[in-house]
Amino acid sequence: MEPILLKADAFAGARLDAFLAEAAEGVSRAAAARLIESGAVLVDGRRAAKSLRLTGAETVALTLPEPEPADAAPQDIPLDVVYEDADVIVVNKPAGLVVHPAPGHPDGTLVNALLHHCAGSLSGVGGALRPGIVHRIDRDTSGLIVAAKNDAAHRALAAQLKDHTLARTYECIVVGSPRGESGTVDAPIARDPRDRKRMAVVAGGRGAVTHWEVVARYPGHAHLRCRLETGRTHQIRVHMAHIGHPILGDTVYGAKKPVPGLTGQCLHAVALRFLHPRTGEAVELSCPLPEEFTAMLKKLSR
Repeated sequence: MEPILLKADAFAGARLDAFLAEAAEGVSRAAAARLIESGAVLVDGRRAAKSLRLTGAETVALTLPEPEPADAAPQDIPLDVVYEDADVIVVNKPAGLVVHPAPGHPDGTLVNALLHHCAGSLSGVGGALRPGIVHRIDRDTSGLIVAAKNDAAHRALAAQLKDHTLARTYECIVVGSPRGESGTVDAPIARDPRDRKRMAVVAGGRGAVTHWEVVARYPGHAHLRCRLETGRTHQIRVHMAHIGHPILGDTVYGAKKPVPGLTGQCLHAVALRFLHPRTGEAVELSCPLPEEFTAMLKKLSR
């Protein structure tokens, strides 16, 4: 593939791998590090270390590998399809379903279900184990997730994810009752230095912004609607815990004991808005709260 030329003028002082994760569509920081180490990244025509600090005057040439064929196997797993056409498919994912194969979850994932449903017609940009996957939601979070059926759609949606044209709205139940009717959490997120399996608010982490508003209040709890301005790993869960109101049922960032009646944390991706990658028209979708969520609201109201 032809190299992509990226100007570093707005990233003076940034590491090379961090710059690529921000400036290149659909490239994570881990993927950026692999590309740098493989020689697919040149800074002013020369190979460089991923830790190189940019001055802002450089031109970075990135050569992306050809998309890999999907290696995950199709499996006949029921899907709640909310929207589908020749370019994209949007699914209401249930809590407990892993998005893509990974260590400990080799199959039985959303990817396996999509490969069966779409007869293998998914983009290859995400790699062999993540065909079609543009963004992820946690295993124990439910709700809307969009996948791409071809590479052009994937790249267009990834660009919208980066510039926030692709908008995602969640609803959750939190422990305690936040002050005020709405607010914004603007706090950087990175790996927790004390526990690499968790994320945390860390100075110098990647910028993360979550807007929230109160839908309803209950004794000891509140029902919130959250809008993501960025999409960091576990962002809403980390931000809600950071302001002292962890999500009900979140055993990683809240109470360690599971909540009876909940599969995981009470967090649901309720709405999604994006520009169609082929037509440019706005697509706005929503789905109802899952049964566990509504049952918990009824319980709290009593």
